[in-house]
Amino acid sequence: MYRDNIKPQKGTITKIIAYKHDGSLHRVWHKNTVLEANEQVIILANNKTSVTESDGRTWVTKETALVYFHADCWFNIVCMFREDGLHYYCNLSSPFAYDIDGIKYIDYDLDIKKYPDGKYFLLDEDEYNQHKHRYNYSENVDRILRHNVNKLQNWIEKNLGPFSEEFIHIWIENYKKVVK
Repeated sequence: MYRDNIKPQKGTITKIIAYKHDGSLHRVWHKNTVLEANEQVIILANNKTSVTESDGRTWVTKETALVYFHADCWFNIVCMFREDGLHYYCNLSSPFAYDIDGIKYIDYDLDIKKYPDGKYFLLDEDEYNQHKHRYNYSENVDRILRHNVNKLQNWIEKNLGPFSEEFIHIWIENYKKVVK
């Protein structure tokens, strides 16, 4: 969703800003190149970008990554290009919003990590349950998130969206052209 009819432009640099359910800042990825931005999808790439945590600590990502957001999905997908192959880190989250500050979403703690060998695991269920009570997630939010865990697992198992070789090839080549 784009606020005030502002939409990121291809080739520009923007932040990715994650919040918690109560509106508090969770994490910021500072420099992400916009590869695609339409009404449904935003695709970005970054390489060794600075990240700031809610407590002020900073660190730098280790590799090139593609980041995928879809307006109808309560998750986002990070595809990380490591020496041993393609790793995925999927955040269960609100759909994205975009404004002049960057791409924003609410992080809902649950994550799925997929390894190059195809195995994947649901992570952080304890953290999700703690925050569900702490931040008073509604039954509707819980139901939506559980549905999106299943949707995400289906995408993984059927190699849909960012899990397809074609997606990876197209967008990593696109990123290489943009950074030249």
